[in-house]
Amino acid sequence: MYSVKINKLAEEFHLTNLVPSVNLEDKILTKSDVNRPALQLTGFYEHFDNDRLQIFGKVEHSYLSHLDAEQRKEILQKFFSFSVASVVICRDLTPFPEMIEFAEKYKVPLLKTELGTSIFMAECIRWLTEQLAERITMHGVLVDIYGEGILIIGESGIGKSETALELIKRGHRLVADDAVEIKKISHDMLIGTSPELIRYFIELRGIGIIDVKELFGVSSVKISQSIDLVIRLEMWDSEKDYDRLGLGEEYIDILGNKIVCNSIPVRPGRNVAVICESAAINQRQKRMGYNAAEVLSQRISQSFGLEDA
Repeated sequence: MYSVKINKLAEEFHLTNLVPSVNLEDKILTKSDVNRPALQLTGFYEHFDNDRLQIFGKVEHSYLSHLDAEQRKEILQKFFSFSVASVVICRDLTPFPEMIEFAEKYKVPLLKTELGTSIFMAECIRWLTEQLAERITMHGVLVDIYGEGILIIGESGIGKSETALELIKRGHRLVADDAVEIKKISHDMLIGTSPELIRYFIELRGIGIIDVKELFGVSSVKISQSIDLVIRLEMWDSEKDYDRLGLGEEYIDILGNKIVCNSIPVRPGRNVAVICESAAINQRQKRMGYNAAEVLSQRISQSFGLEDA
């Protein structure tokens, strides 16, 4: 299970800490879902997820403002006694004195934002989903080619880094070399980035380590990228039958997501960087509804009259 510290959330969304005595670095979130505790304020605590981020909007604030002080105090004390992960008050609403009192008593982070409730919830869920996503680290190179995230994998020494360098010289952008951290954002989206320690560095055998950002400028790098296609580089095997039409597709499973994978045989004379560019454009065309292999197959069938038969 992954976690994110409350102080990181506060920094990301410029939240105001209403209870400075509570150390935000000691508090964490482990769930990307959030909760608006309207039902809990009325006394219904069955299925209450106190480890979620609790968000108070205009509805919750208005309900509490219509209660007398004694009743409001009783309700808020019960709510904060569950040691909720954190509370955020939206729309720059003024917190009730009882909220500050019980937040201090039960050591619950109490934060405030000027953002509207719906906007904050949407942005917060998106950010938390990325921060808490399931992840793995794969050996390979991730590059942005014409906006397509291409993960290049293969045995050590096959030429992944050299291919990435050629692609950078051709105007594309490096995301990660050697180690690619991959997060599962949803059932159909994987996001790749580089470990901060080796970010934007490439190892070239015979030369050593180069800093792509310093050599080629900030336009040659990118901090993260969705993974749209995997290219597996392998040594040319004359006895192996390689796909020459592309009517079928090979897939690779990464964190339960199936990603299209093209196996590219490598041998002297093949420009792997150009092949990767072509694969990226071809993958985009397929996603937009055009498949060159199917078009050629239809033309052949028409020329032989197979469709009429």
